[in-house]
Amino acid sequence: MVVVALDGLPDDLGTLMRNVAVTVEHGAGPPGLLGLYQGIPLTSRTTNYAGVLPDRITIYRVAICQICRSEDEVVDQVRRTVIHEVGHHFGLGDDRLRELGW
Repeated sequence: MVVVALDGLPDDLGTLMRNVAVTVEHGAGPPGLLGLYQGIPLTSRTTNYAGVLPDRITIYRVAICQICRSEDEVVDQVRRTVIHEVGHHFGLGDDRLRELGW
């Protein structure tokens, strides 16, 4: 589901996602989180950005499954969560992502 969500990103966004590891954590993760972005957003990178570990996007499987009632809801929530975390990679904050419906 995560791969399908990533493959559904517009091509121009996908090509900008370099040095990003996307993983699925099979535990519940931190309370209240369905996903987590860890890294330096593209909008915060300077010319000194080099030699760093990949940014990470973690999707929390159990947390998503706990709030969904059907497989279709899980598919939709995974997609929404992936897009939300990718938005953080591009420098969007939670408030702006909520305004955009993510």
